[in-house]
Amino acid sequence: MAEALINALGAGRYMASSAGSKPAGFVHPKSIATLQRHGIEVHEPRSKSWDEFDGEPFDLVITVCDRAASESCPAFFGQHRKLHWSTPDPAKAQGSESEIDAAFDAAFNLLKNRIEKELL
Repeated sequence: MAEALINALGAGRYMASSAGSKPAGFVHPKSIATLQRHGIEVHEPRSKSWDEFDGEPFDLVITVCDRAASESCPAFFGQHRKLHWSTPDPAKAQGSESEIDAAFDAAFNLLKNRIEKELL
């Protein structure tokens, strides 16, 4: 969600790429549905490993792992700005359909607010 949000809200100021240490191999359908429900266009999303970006220079690296959930957070070295936005993974949400949708909306809103506050 962060990649699509930054690309949409940044309106050409940023070109975001999202990747993970253990990619699922697919973009969660509820992530796509949440973005679309909030009017964010989704362009051919795909699950990627951060290994794909090895050696590429970045101006900004944002990690979204949730240390409270005992997730492993990566370390990126180099001359770029670094931000950490601890974000609960909505894909791990359990409960009714509406509770799971609420978890995806909460993650969307958390990311959107941080992007608007810190990047725009």
